[in-house]
Amino acid sequence: MQTLENKGFYKLSWLERIAFGSGDMAQNFIYQTVTTYLLFFYTNVYGLSPAFAGAMFLFVRIIDAVWDPILGALVDMSQTRFGKYRGWMLIMSLPLTLLMIACFIIPDFTNVGKEVYACITYVALSMVYTTVNVPFGALNAALTRDQNEITILTTVRMWLVNIAQVAITYGIPTLVIAFSGTMDSPESAGGWLSAIIIYGVVGFAALLFSFFCTKERVVISKQDSAKVKITDLFTELKNNQPLVILSLIFITAFGIMAIGNSAGTYFIKYNIGNEELVGIYNVISALPALVILPFMPYLRRKFGKKGLLYLSLIISFAGYVALFALPAENITLIFTAQAIRSIGFCVAGAFIWSLIPEAITYGEWKTGRRVSGIANALIGFFFKFGLALGGFVPGIVLSITNFNAELPVQCDSALLGIRLILGAIPALLVLVMIFIVSKYKLTDEQLVQYGKEMENL
Repeated sequence: MQTLENKGFYKLSWLERIAFGSGDMAQNFIYQTVTTYLLFFYTNVYGLSPAFAGAMFLFVRIIDAVWDPILGALVDMSQTRFGKYRGWMLIMSLPLTLLMIACFIIPDFTNVGKEVYACITYVALSMVYTTVNVPFGALNAALTRDQNEITILTTVRMWLVNIAQVAITYGIPTLVIAFSGTMDSPESAGGWLSAIIIYGVVGFAALLFSFFCTKERVVISKQDSAKVKITDLFTELKNNQPLVILSLIFITAFGIMAIGNSAGTYFIKYNIGNEELVGIYNVISALPALVILPFMPYLRRKFGKKGLLYLSLIISFAGYVALFALPAENITLIFTAQAIRSIGFCVAGAFIWSLIPEAITYGEWKTGRRVSGIANALIGFFFKFGLALGGFVPGIVLSITNFNAELPVQCDSALLGIRLILGAIPALLVLVMIFIVSKYKLTDEQLVQYGKEMENL
């Protein structure tokens, strides 16, 4: 009889766990930098209107609706000399880095020309990001079938992601102000570009480390790869209910994060009135995760999968409500509310990534094929649509509430609009997410049984 490890239930070294997590850390250095600051850069430095920027973010997601699933099928159909998934990461890492930098270049064009340039570079960045993110997501399920190992992988991955978040949320404003003396006027353009280049190079190096130090083990065979078709996207959605529920969880979770995060810089600058606190405020969103995430495997065992999600979402709901309701003059309470929100959502936001291999395993058990690329492309589309809400919803709310980036002091309606984006809208979406989580029925016991059945144990 073959051992569990020989049959796909592999235990991984710490080097490989860290290397895998570094791949996601790299993508955050590149893409989260864009999603966190691009709207602010476009409105306050580049010179776009909030409404145009918000519409552009939505337009990109429409393109993703077509591109992401197609790319997922192509990943499952392809085989590179460097591996099924790792090869994409290697080949597309440099274009991804260069496009990130291009988004923060302000060309000497007319207003219309600048709008066209912004659309082209942001669309290209989003499409190339998919060619890295989808294969990387599929790599998780390709390393092992062991659910405990996947939880450890996810913990390491999200811990490193939060390291990146600390570096992004605190480091970017600090560097831009150090280079330019300010971060919210056309005069700061050079500072933004210098900071972005630094972060792009670090992200590129981390992607290469992830490529060289990981190994694919549980992948679809070459024979089955040849049988994959674009229409398998619809087959997977039809047959894989856990994947459908998980997709809805992701669009809601990333909508919550993107909408709330996009308001932070505006809130500190205009509601509190001290832009030098931007870095400190943002870093609070990542610090709790560095303490809590190492305990996630223990928390999962203690509270159970859904119990842990419910608890973390309730905590984050309380934090978002407090951010909306507390007076801006009380900075201590505001920062405390931000910490509470972060404590709750860092667990929920990290833990849902460990559910993707579960949905892939269920789909393989039901259909006989492990289409990791397709599954991750579908998840990727939904989470990027959630990210788009971080550009579209705030842009629309700011326009409706009469926000004007040229004014140093905003009117009362604009200040209320910023608060809605910061706390009220995310709080409502947390309630929606709790309802969706209640519909996820896949248990750990079922997954173990499915894995053993497929490996003939």
